[in-house]
Amino acid sequence: MSGATRTWLQADGRWLRVFRPACTVLAVTVCASALSAQQPARVTARASAPVDLTGQWVSIIADDWRWRVVVPPKGDTLYLPVNDAGKKLAGEWDAARDAAAGEACRAYGAGGIMHLPGRLRIAWDGDDTLKLETDTGQQTRLFRFDPSAAPAGEATWQGFSRAVWELPGAGGRGRGGRGAAAGGPRPGSSMRVTTTNMRLGYYRRNGVPYGPGATMTEWFTTITEPDGNTYLLVTKILEDSQYMSGPYIRTVQFKKEAGTAGWNPIPCM
Repeated sequence: MSGATRTWLQADGRWLRVFRPACTVLAVTVCASALSAQQPARVTARASAPVDLTGQWVSIIADDWRWRVVVPPKGDTLYLPVNDAGKKLAGEWDAARDAAAGEACRAYGAGGIMHLPGRLRIAWDGDDTLKLETDTGQQTRLFRFDPSAAPAGEATWQGFSRAVWELPGAGGRGRGGRGAAAGGPRPGSSMRVTTTNMRLGYYRRNGVPYGPGATMTEWFTTITEPDGNTYLLVTKILEDSQYMSGPYIRTVQFKKEAGTAGWNPIPCM
């Protein structure tokens, strides 16, 4: 018995000399390899993307221009779900004080940046992370599809954003999931993003705050019109029990641009 080993076993009060085939370990290894080979290959977020969000986009200010294009007066909280604590903090807002304290980017955090006029650039940063850059405020947001990813440390202006693909289907959003759209673009699909771990910021530039415990959920999707123009729609729900009396729900729009002209990086101010 080639490759076998001899050993002694006790049975019924007697010692028996038996052979133990050396191929047992090999068989287990082969079996494990075969099972591993049967597992489907992991599909990356980039390969399974049901909607193409990449490119350069310019904001469309079709409404709320008096709050989005210019900085509103201090204390203007009209149409916002802000509680007494939020109104108090907004009433104490001082742009010069923020700048002196190194907090000039409070209005350019994840909770407010998408409302500001300017341009976005969206591109893949690897196979499981989408990177969004803004020329207004020169901010960078990272949307991570890897479920094992976690915040690396302290809270930041853009926070930590976890992303999944959502496919259209009966019952509305939520059908499908990560890797479920490997067949290519599918109309009505979106990227759902949940953002946490944000620093205290402003969702209106005149100091109307959201706290560090806030959570924001966003849906990114595109629409292509018969004239060939493509639009990016971003719907967000911002929730914060510290400074808000209810969720802040808004949709903003962007138009896709053919090139990179018009990109004008401006720091927080």
